[in-house]
Amino acid sequence: MRDAQILIGKEDPALDQRLNDELDRYNAAATADVAPAVELTVKVEQDGELMAGVSGWTWGQAAGIGLTWVHEDQRGTGVGARALAAFEHEAVERGCTHVFVTSFTFQAPAFYQRLGYEEIFRWESVPTPGRDDVHLRKQL
Repeated sequence: MRDAQILIGKEDPALDQRLNDELDRYNAAATADVAPAVELTVKVEQDGELMAGVSGWTWGQAAGIGLTWVHEDQRGTGVGARALAAFEHEAVERGCTHVFVTSFTFQAPAFYQRLGYEEIFRWESVPTPGRDDVHLRKQL
């Protein structure tokens, strides 16, 4: 370790992939009785254009949402709620009992709360004062 170098950088897809692979290997060994995590995505398209999407995963009885996006002119039309409902439905089909997501206060925590998600934790002043990182969970 005496000759080890510490390299600080910005974007590093190869490092991200290696860390992901190593953590997947570690997690698989620690949870040998649980099937590996499986990606779960939902796209809502109209005339070949992406209107909304949800991207996440299922693992054991848990589902996690990493990304949710609704085209600006589609917000408030119900398309986001339909995409989220499709995600939740597939999570139940895969054996999940709950789903969780994080959303900054300037994003959409109220959207999730309207759809039955409950706030379970809040990091105040993340990323800056006056903005919070809200963690939400829903029983399926």
